[in-house]
Amino acid sequence: MPVVKADAYRHGAVEVSKMLEGTGAKWLAVSNAEEGVALREAGIKSRILVMADFAVPWREDLLRNGLTPVLNSRGEIEDLSRLAISLGGVCGYHLKIDSGMGRLGTRANAAQLAETILAAQSGARLEGLMTHFASSANYNTPQTEEQFAYFKELADALAEAGVKPQYVHLSSTIPIAYGRRDAWGNLVRPGQAIYGYVSPPRGNAPGAELFVKPALTWKARVLLVKDVPEGAQIGYGAMFRAPKPMRIAVLGAGYADGIPHRLSNKGKVIFDGKLLPMLGAVSMDVTTIDATPCPKLKAGDAVTLLGREGDVSMDAQEIAKIASTISYSVLCGISARVKRVYV
Repeated sequence: MPVVKADAYRHGAVEVSKMLEGTGAKWLAVSNAEEGVALREAGIKSRILVMADFAVPWREDLLRNGLTPVLNSRGEIEDLSRLAISLGGVCGYHLKIDSGMGRLGTRANAAQLAETILAAQSGARLEGLMTHFASSANYNTPQTEEQFAYFKELADALAEAGVKPQYVHLSSTIPIAYGRRDAWGNLVRPGQAIYGYVSPPRGNAPGAELFVKPALTWKARVLLVKDVPEGAQIGYGAMFRAPKPMRIAVLGAGYADGIPHRLSNKGKVIFDGKLLPMLGAVSMDVTTIDATPCPKLKAGDAVTLLGREGDVSMDAQEIAKIASTISYSVLCGISARVKRVYV
């Protein structure tokens, strides 16, 4: 079940979903009903799981568009059953168990859940049982094992009560990539791996079993190249002062496009196989770089903000490390005004 929420981590949900559907994905996962409806309107036929939205204003749209909701409480199961019956049908759903993440999901016990699930099945049919791990990349903590044990005990008790959903799923990218097979169930939810990233684990982790390459390259055009004298101040707040005569280039991209402001005076871009430093503050619409090492760089040229040129690369994980954030934030921060080109 590839995860295409947040506009497919800003890679473009419609185009990514079409590709995934075309290669055999029977399920896709989104965050909210609006994302699911947009995929239906774009012609996506795969099953779509809405993982974090059973809000009242969207419930009818969710059902009318054949989306499958994730429910988080006994009350939501009852609400779904009543709504589905009123619309003349039965709606499948997946039930989320809060096994220790402490966000969405129910903490009701198996007896309580079985009672509600069985009583509501004339309108709401349990199709999947799921949970989400809080610390799956951290092998220094037993939290994942504790969550898995909690989930398994509850699932076994539900089975004894006659509740046996078709799908059981617990794992996103990290448990897939590092072979935690006991937690795979019969459905998995790869997210960042779909786009070419697997976060490095902490602690005594087993060797990786999944190897991927970033799918996205992000480029920006050079607006202007000019020489500045020693002592020249660059950008807002004069965060950079030229220590010698320099050649600078101004790029047509800034934090409104998704370049993290925290890359000010710290980030790098690639041109002609060289890493060129960002100078001064990242502005809303432009970013200044040191073009001194590249005398051939001129207005109209494209530099690589994220991607690879030859042996030199700058991926989302490297950018995140410099910006003191996470790679998910870097990818999801690329704004809608950045043109997407699919090859």
